[in-house]
Amino acid sequence: HQLLAFARKQTVLPKVLNLNDSIESMLKMLRRLIGEDIDLLWKPAEALWNVRIDPTQVDQILANLCVNARDAIAGVGNVTIETSNFSCDEEWCSGHTDAIPGDYVVLAVTDNGCGMDRETLSRIFEPFFTTKELGQGTGLGLPTVYGIVRQNSGFITVYSEPGSGATFRVFLPRHDAPVSDAGTGVAVTVHPTGTETILLVEDEPGLLQLGVTLLTRLGYAVLPASSPRRALELVRRQQGPIDLLVTDVVMPEMNGLELWKKVLLQRPGLRVLFMSGYTADAIAHHGILQEGYHFLQKPFTLGSLAVKTRETLDSPPTSPPPPVEPG
Repeated sequence: HQLLAFARKQTVLPKVLNLNDSIESMLKMLRRLIGEDIDLLWKPAEALWNVRIDPTQVDQILANLCVNARDAIAGVGNVTIETSNFSCDEEWCSGHTDAIPGDYVVLAVTDNGCGMDRETLSRIFEPFFTTKELGQGTGLGLPTVYGIVRQNSGFITVYSEPGSGATFRVFLPRHDAPVSDAGTGVAVTVHPTGTETILLVEDEPGLLQLGVTLLTRLGYAVLPASSPRRALELVRRQQGPIDLLVTDVVMPEMNGLELWKKVLLQRPGLRVLFMSGYTADAIAHHGILQEGYHFLQKPFTLGSLAVKTRETLDSPPTSPPPPVEPG
């Protein structure tokens, strides 16, 4: 996901949200992340403008910037998170890479750590560049932030001097629409549930077990299959109903779309929810990212799984695309 974010090819579900709400919902987790020896200061701006971004990307930005700040501090110190509104003109933008004139919401993370010299500053957004010892970092944290910010038509500035800490400022375009109900970044505590039977197909054992656990917790009966071949066997043997196929897209033997077509021969009208950790481009190559098809981005949360599962079950059945004629 970090590499996909850097390449700006991460599949996202942007929502209109207020950054103050999103940050406040993460403060407890961020304090745990940076440790007890570092004070986390939070300075939200009043009347902050809204932005449009995937809430999980806000989490990624904050987590990566705070981890970077933590690692720059030896012993005790402090990290400050601030928000503000900012308008820039052409003259200001001429001195800042990637900046274009307009209204922005600014997220700033400042630490009082070791700081960086000019050579380090020039390379911090390069994938796999790191000043940490072997095994202490991947060099993907800041490139991830850069990729997310650019994917959302924003830009980022950094100010640092050796021995004097650093300030990262993320500029995200202002969005004038009102905040959407699901866009605050606050975790949903009540999830839609059901009692239907779901055929879950996932070739990664850990993810298959996780899916079974989450769907069972939501009230569903789950038929787990570790491969398309195993899934077809379960379909043949299952005497009761199967209400939904939840399948990974890219698997050995056949992809999720091919599996769905085969299952439809025995279970006409079966609804399907596709899931994948690959990019939108990669999934489109398999012919499923089109209007009317349901898709769940991995890794997923209990909330996102609950919503997409219920949404798919309650929607009219969709039909697979016709086979492409050779030539």
